[in-house]
Amino acid sequence: MSLINVSNLTFAYDGSYDNIFENASFHIDTNWKLGFTGRNGRGKTTFLNLLLGKYKYSGTIAASAAFDYFPYEVRQKEANTLDVAREICPSFEEWQLMRELNQLQVADDVLCRPFSTLSNGEQTKVLLAALFLNENNFLLIDEPTNHLDAHGRKTVSDYLNSKKGFILVSHDRAFLDNCVDHILSINKTNLTK
Repeated sequence: MSLINVSNLTFAYDGSYDNIFENASFHIDTNWKLGFTGRNGRGKTTFLNLLLGKYKYSGTIAASAAFDYFPYEVRQKEANTLDVAREICPSFEEWQLMRELNQLQVADDVLCRPFSTLSNGEQTKVLLAALFLNENNFLLIDEPTNHLDAHGRKTVSDYLNSKKGFILVSHDRAFLDNCVDHILSINKTNLTK
């Protein structure tokens, strides 16, 4: 277990007079399955980007964990799906990926196909499976249900429920309730656990 400590975090986009975060302080245990909720524009994705070091801010974010982000940006979508997975996590054994895909109800033959030929739902599941193979990394998952039907959402939710150590941004409360053990909500004026 390690902690992500956020102290006096203040952030606003360039040219904006309104802070997205103002003197926010909280901690996140890296064993938590944390659901991150709030209305559109409140700063959920912005916070994930702050963890990834994409923006300058005042205050401190201290973490000993390495972060991975979903959705992972696949640069060569024509590449074989197995090669895309290896780009994300170079050290896995093929059986490990097949085990993860089986839990996500994805047929093994997708590994032999170009990534671009997979459905959006299959792509989502392959990326999640590969990212979770980076065992020492803390996964930041941003809206994974965008391309999933009801059955796919349930499958991914059950899969995430079996994992630990992630932040999950989603507007689907039923999805969150099935797979997280903590909630952090961004409100207009504060953050609540």
